[in-house]
Amino acid sequence: QVQLAESGGGLVQPGGSLKLSCVASGRSFRLNVMGWYRQAPGKQREFVGDITSGGSTNYADSVKGRFTISRDNAKNTMYLQMNNVRPEDTAVYVCNADWWTGVPEAGRSWGQGTQVTVSS
Repeated sequence: QVQLAESGGGLVQPGGSLKLSCVASGRSFRLNVMGWYRQAPGKQREFVGDITSGGSTNYADSVKGRFTISRDNAKNTMYLQMNNVRPEDTAVYVCNADWWTGVPEAGRSWGQGTQVTVSS
């Protein structure tokens, strides 16, 4: 099994920036696609973007041009750089990752989430 832990959330003013991290841990695993989702109060979870192990990215239209996803495979870490944030970006941000091991075993894990609040 692979565990994911997000960090970096907090309060940020509109137009500001914030960088989230998602660290994967476990034994003898490899990560494939990693992604970010978010869920605002009273709303369904929505896709933010994802990144392949080779670094190809895909974004939701609502964040395209403002958010950037990157990863450091050596550190099993994915990042979400959030720029020019808006009040509607307020949500709990959750990461997920598709993984496999040499057992072989494969699965998808989710983190617990980190709160991002955009407010003046």
